[in-house]
Amino acid sequence: MGFREPSISRAQRRPEPREAQPSAENSPLGSDLSKAPDTERSGRPTAVPDRPGHETVVSEPSAAPATQEPGSSVSSDGDEPTSGLTRRRLVIGLAFIVVMLIGFYFLLPKLAGLNHTWGEVSHGDALWLALGAVLELFSIAGYVVLFRTVFGRDAPRIDWRASIEIPLAGIAAIRLLAAAGAGGVAVTVWALRAAGMSARTIACRMVASYAIQYSIYLAALAICGFGLWIGVFSGGGSFALTVLPAVFSTAAIALVASMALVPGDFERRLGSMAQRSGWFGRLAARLATAPALLGMGIRTAMSLVRERRVGLLGGVAYWGFDIAVLGLSLKAFGTTVPVAVLVMGYFLGTLGSLLPLPGGIGGVEGGMIGAFVAFGVPADRALVGVLAYRAISFWLPTLPGIAGYFLLRASVSKWRTENRLEEVSAQSR
Repeated sequence: MGFREPSISRAQRRPEPREAQPSAENSPLGSDLSKAPDTERSGRPTAVPDRPGHETVVSEPSAAPATQEPGSSVSSDGDEPTSGLTRRRLVIGLAFIVVMLIGFYFLLPKLAGLNHTWGEVSHGDALWLALGAVLELFSIAGYVVLFRTVFGRDAPRIDWRASIEIPLAGIAAIRLLAAAGAGGVAVTVWALRAAGMSARTIACRMVASYAIQYSIYLAALAICGFGLWIGVFSGGGSFALTVLPAVFSTAAIALVASMALVPGDFERRLGSMAQRSGWFGRLAARLATAPALLGMGIRTAMSLVRERRVGLLGGVAYWGFDIAVLGLSLKAFGTTVPVAVLVMGYFLGTLGSLLPLPGGIGGVEGGMIGAFVAFGVPADRALVGVLAYRAISFWLPTLPGIAGYFLLRASVSKWRTENRLEEVSAQSR
């Protein structure tokens, strides 16, 4: 489902932060991507001179008057995304989650012949589980820091409060909406548009954010997979569990990195081809924007890494602390898993979150339990440990996330009021 830009006129918008990309003329990838000056109000990136002594860059266009785009999913009055957390969806989502939890926490052990598993729950070490809950909060904090680092640059409204509210609201949307993560994207786009950020800037920074997050994901799979197979790390594992994920991750890293090589005028080139008639012109029209935005986002991510932004470590904290929660949950029930096996089981299991289920309930648990059993962890220990982990990682962010969503609605209302006052002030001059 696409997004429709909120109905905010040019006069209502604050100055837009820029994501810039190098020109096609052999300029370094990702150089100074966020500091290009505003020079034109056109709908395409424009070559503009940068600071003295710096190369020419291609600047992202300034905010244009908001228009309704085909397939959009933000209501015409801009109140909230149609894929957002309405009361009805909140109730339905919570009811579905309760049913799924009953199934996985009570029926699954019986169907699997593991009735005695729950007898071990009372023997779980509460101290390890409590420590896991604390580390889950650190994981959430890491995500907030990463969000602030990527989206808060040159965006006065995206302060620390907004950088907490938007990720929390996105987490709640992911947990409660069966959209394979699209609900979180919708809420984030809705909030950033209300904050005055252009659709193109949002798309660029979201690509950069995901590139940073999932480069850590893919790198961990590759390192641990190859390391387990050749014996650098203890834990063993079959070819299918170690080498195949590692090869796939390495190929994915190369593919994503190659997007940085998309020339800066790629969109303009395809745009000219789109003027042709026939299927080739229609295909060029559809492909004109996406590669350029992907390339711009990847270069932005590279630029942030090259600038050594400390906040990027939030991505490492986000994954690392959450993996630690899983390890502590297993340890609380008497199972110690080698670190490399823990990382592989975690990341292979999280692929289940791609299923269109609220919060990935069922897919993630099944994936993690299956992966750990394949690595030799006893099924009953893997089951109780993973379900204890999910109880922490699912509910601890979800309840504050729901509160964060309603706080975010208040912030968005405030931003729109400010926009209207700015428009009235501009018209009275």
